[in-house]
Amino acid sequence: MSRELVLVANARMPSQRAQSLQVAQVAASFQRAGHPTTLLHARRRDTPTTTPAELWDHYAVPAGPRPEVRALGCVDWIDRVPRRWQYLPARVQELTFARAAAREVQRAHADALVLSRELETARLLVRRRRPGVFLEVHRVPGGKLRRKWLLEAAARLAGVIAISGGVRGDLIQLGVPAGSILVAHDGFERARFAKLPDKAAARAALGLDAKRPIVVYTGGLLEWKGVELLVESARALPDVQVVVAGGMSADVERIRRLAAGVDNLRIDGFQPPDRVALYLAAADLGVVPNRSTPAISSRFTSPLKVFEAMAVGLPLVASDLPS
Repeated sequence: MSRELVLVANARMPSQRAQSLQVAQVAASFQRAGHPTTLLHARRRDTPTTTPAELWDHYAVPAGPRPEVRALGCVDWIDRVPRRWQYLPARVQELTFARAAAREVQRAHADALVLSRELETARLLVRRRRPGVFLEVHRVPGGKLRRKWLLEAAARLAGVIAISGGVRGDLIQLGVPAGSILVAHDGFERARFAKLPDKAAARAALGLDAKRPIVVYTGGLLEWKGVELLVESARALPDVQVVVAGGMSADVERIRRLAAGVDNLRIDGFQPPDRVALYLAAADLGVVPNRSTPAISSRFTSPLKVFEAMAVGLPLVASDLPS
């Protein structure tokens, strides 16, 4: 048996965000590769309570050896204040989760490798001279203090995982040694796409027209993801059926208001991971209309939707961006 691995993620599990899907897939992949894996995640307010089996079933992780799961407490009052005042509560939540995760790693996983998605946790561990700690970086922080923390931690980490070439470039520019960085893009869970129906059956299951060209967008609806551009495209292409599957409730309502009167645009809201595959099977074309700003869109992101479309052989039209 290979060495134990602990994955640390300050994420709601489950949630409507792609972040949580990526966390689940990474943890399951390490387990399948032979590393006994434990996922440490945040226990957040207003998150459904699930058993480990229910969590892995939700993310369509195949039956068999699955990671252990432990939810850790944190100070969580982000959602109790208006969005414009959430910066401080968010930092408090991050730091209290980081302390809880570092304590749990030291207490219960003394000999394990650690892959942390959270700079704060990785920094606490390496300051305690913990060996075998890796940091997964999705974007280089902009603030001076957190950039200082990143450099401080990088000097003692076993390695840094960058999810895209853009992230790697910024890490090197910051001063992280190039030899310590591995670029590992996001991917997909093969089992979710193994037994899909054909296009006609998928369209029937979703109530979509059997004959019209269908363009599908799957994923979040944050403004930098460019779904507003897709609304305008649908308005200009009335003979094409455009379907949007995904997004948090507030973002779904925002896009629905924007798309009022666009009869060939269907906005279905959040879909569980196994159902997303059905939308891809029904489509003629997938789209990734990311905007050129901010940097997370143009340089850092590694969209799950790209890999999932590739998994089913779906052609993609994507913004021409370095990411």
